[in-house]
Amino acid sequence: MELNEMALVDHMKKTLGQLKPSDILAFNHDISQIPGIIKLTLGEPDFNTPDHVKLAAIGAIQQNDSHYTASAGLPGLRQAASDFLANKYGTRYDPSTQLQMTAGVTEGVFATLTAMLNPGDSVIIPTPIFPLYIPITMLNGGEPVFINTAEDGFILTPEKLAAAIDAHADTVKAIILNFPTNPTGVTYSRSDLEKIADVVRGKDIFVISDEIYSELTYHGTHVSMGGILPEQTIVLNGVSKSHAMTGWRIGLIAGPADVVGEIGKVHQFMITSATTNAQVAAEEAFKNGQNDTEPMRQAYIERRDYLVPVLQKLGFQVANPDGAFYVFAKLPTQFGTSSWDFARALAHEAHVAVIPGATFGPGGEGYVRISYAASLADIKEAAARITKFVAAHPA
Repeated sequence: MELNEMALVDHMKKTLGQLKPSDILAFNHDISQIPGIIKLTLGEPDFNTPDHVKLAAIGAIQQNDSHYTASAGLPGLRQAASDFLANKYGTRYDPSTQLQMTAGVTEGVFATLTAMLNPGDSVIIPTPIFPLYIPITMLNGGEPVFINTAEDGFILTPEKLAAAIDAHADTVKAIILNFPTNPTGVTYSRSDLEKIADVVRGKDIFVISDEIYSELTYHGTHVSMGGILPEQTIVLNGVSKSHAMTGWRIGLIAGPADVVGEIGKVHQFMITSATTNAQVAAEEAFKNGQNDTEPMRQAYIERRDYLVPVLQKLGFQVANPDGAFYVFAKLPTQFGTSSWDFARALAHEAHVAVIPGATFGPGGEGYVRISYAASLADIKEAAARITKFVAAHPA
């Protein structure tokens, strides 16, 4: 029996052999066993879903609204999402043809890359970046092409983008953007995006713009790539970060109608449709919760403004976050460059958990990601513990 099982495993998809489970989830699980540890690790709001959103879902359940919806999503939800994007970012999408609701942005990434990639295609991925895009590219037979942005303020420059396209001219299918960026908190200005658009405009290259942290932009208004290069851009967004709805699993894909329609085929055969009562909740969030993010945003700013100076005083080099809820901190010189060694030591000696920067691709080694999606009290206690830890390891 055991030999037969091993033989069957050997016949599974070959690209699975190149993948491994998420380092972030594995590390988070391991350090969770440490008593009294403060976890500044996973990336989700520490706030609760707004009450009016929860009541909308409860109402849907009580009204037995528990059947399949259209695969693209409830018409009312698509209209509310379209209005939200127009009001917030000035981007306009026809809700009947240019919007596809998904089970979170993760499914949106998977469906989009699955619809786009043929074996041998290349996807340009600026790093450090949330690693999700890499295994999905590989599962679809694509080749990740990394551009290390660490020396450029964690912003993809047009020069490096043009060089990467030239080096893979026959295979580049798409470019991934994620901003405000996980793990750095850095975001892109209109000028940054226009320079990128100038490089790819008119080429047979998609821009996949993951803007899930758009509402957590701290200074000024988020600028969507969909408003700058609409004919080539697929925008991914949702309610997970803006309305503290990570577990509801509602995201969206917005872009050219013909492209969204093709992606919708993949979505249809993956999950049929997103959960009905969660769609009702998301409709309420988009329609009547346009200001729900503001109290959370202000709390994140307060936490950031407490944490960053403490880290800088200890010798960490920090890219000051413009959005999201992460600090990406370069280790003080006495700790060398192994982010894994530092994170393990900090967890076991100081009982504070952070994510090793190496998990975010080229440019991430020597850094750690610290999430401030935690109470200010926890952040202050974690900062005190980190201070003692650094003092115990002098330069």
